[in-house]
Amino acid sequence: MLRCGRALRVPGRGALGAGTPGRAPGWGGTPEPGGIPGWRGTPEPGGIPGWASGRPLRTAAPLSSDFFRELGQTLQRMGQTLRDQLPAAASGGRGWIPPGTHPHPRPPDEADVVVVGGGVVGWSVAYWLKVLEGRRRRHGMRVLVVERDPMYSRASTVLSVGGIRQQFSLRENIQMSRFSASFLRDINEHLGVPNEPPIDIQFQPSGYLFLASPQSAAALEATVQLQRDEGAQVTLLSPTQLKAKFPWINTEDVAVASYGLEDEGWFDPWTLLNAFRRKATSLGVQSCSGEVRAFVTSANHMMPPAPPSARIKYVHIYMPDSLEYQPVACAIVVNAAGAWAGKLLEADGLPRGLCRPPLPIQPRKRYVFSWHCRNGPGLSCPFLIDTSGAYFRRDGFAGNYLGGMSPSEEEEPDPSDLSVDHDYFQEQVWPRLARRVPAFESLRVQGSWAGYYDYNTFDQNVVLGPHPRLENLFLAAGFSGHGLQHSPAAGRAMAELVIKGRYETLDLRRLGWDRLVDGEPLEEHGVV
Repeated sequence: MLRCGRALRVPGRGALGAGTPGRAPGWGGTPEPGGIPGWRGTPEPGGIPGWASGRPLRTAAPLSSDFFRELGQTLQRMGQTLRDQLPAAASGGRGWIPPGTHPHPRPPDEADVVVVGGGVVGWSVAYWLKVLEGRRRRHGMRVLVVERDPMYSRASTVLSVGGIRQQFSLRENIQMSRFSASFLRDINEHLGVPNEPPIDIQFQPSGYLFLASPQSAAALEATVQLQRDEGAQVTLLSPTQLKAKFPWINTEDVAVASYGLEDEGWFDPWTLLNAFRRKATSLGVQSCSGEVRAFVTSANHMMPPAPPSARIKYVHIYMPDSLEYQPVACAIVVNAAGAWAGKLLEADGLPRGLCRPPLPIQPRKRYVFSWHCRNGPGLSCPFLIDTSGAYFRRDGFAGNYLGGMSPSEEEEPDPSDLSVDHDYFQEQVWPRLARRVPAFESLRVQGSWAGYYDYNTFDQNVVLGPHPRLENLFLAAGFSGHGLQHSPAAGRAMAELVIKGRYETLDLRRLGWDRLVDGEPLEEHGVV
């Protein structure tokens, strides 16, 4: 053990820590002219060859500038990967703070647009608002994104299984999927940030495979025709063709299957969320941690009778773990609060008479299970949806899989927390999987988690567009499980409405609030 105040002696070098006053400690004595301090004369036996011996040092060949450039790019990519993974890895630790950021930055006093909800849909809206504003405003649109869960520990985006498909039964959903697939294909052109590593969402183009029983075969065939009419590349497989392509499938009770040939598969949700967030921030979007719990509207101080409509003037953003709030004056509010979008419209300050009918969006808990099966389906394994509703997909390349199943209405679990019912896998999911894929009879469960669907109980489709009576409130919620894959399209559509007052890229008017008022659902039969 070294003790303070005593010098450490090294043979032939003098005492480290006992140098001449005015010199760096450790350099023993006066150096030779032109020499290195501390090296005096001929080295000790076993010393460094070439010192004071007259022999030249051997040096390695000089490294090229390309080497250092490639090394720098590699280190930069590694650093970005680590930064992106930290929040996910630390989701259980409330103390983690992104480097260089204030733990709870205060919101500004005012903003042109307040986006409530910092999931992938909210950040997509913010990104497209800045892209589409162009040079319309001299100083740029002030966009604020408010997220109450900055760690994303309960966020639907990062807890999803990351699928994207063209196989929907509603025309608008197919169109949004096709737009999003094109966007993701060229993601670096859209979301790339100068001097940052390229974005890799780790897309696995393995397709979706829907299996239909004899009772649902005709409906599946009609849906595939609609998908083809919209330009999706989907093929129908007979049981014989299905068995030839995927020998590991038990085709009992399967009458027909539909298989996506392109623009279907899965990707990393966290990477897409971060890409939207970094790009939007680079364009000037502000964000803050907090929860919108109250509003001030133009109707708050009016005498009865209530006016037929009103405008939101302020949102009250409550700081994390505090009773303190910040009022933010705003011109537009976008409700992208996901599973809590319905609850947001019950907040203090919103006239109850103007919020009818209520927004039928509520959190629904969904389990995801991971397992290993040594002899399971190989690299050609698609994202399979069974006739029973159970689903699974490959997870990597080492015999690992993810899957689950949505429960019946009567078996919906309590959404108050994200605990997992492991018996649900044993009793409901596993028997269905093992029946369809006999190799799964010997699977080994490795883990599980739960996440939320922002479930639209009316028709399982997004509510997109302006509120009918709150004039400056827009809605983008209720995707019922496909918000991640539709976020690029929904974000652009919302930005077009806010900035231009109309849809231009896709006509999504049927997804608006009017169908709720009229009681005319747009049923989507492809909810997994």
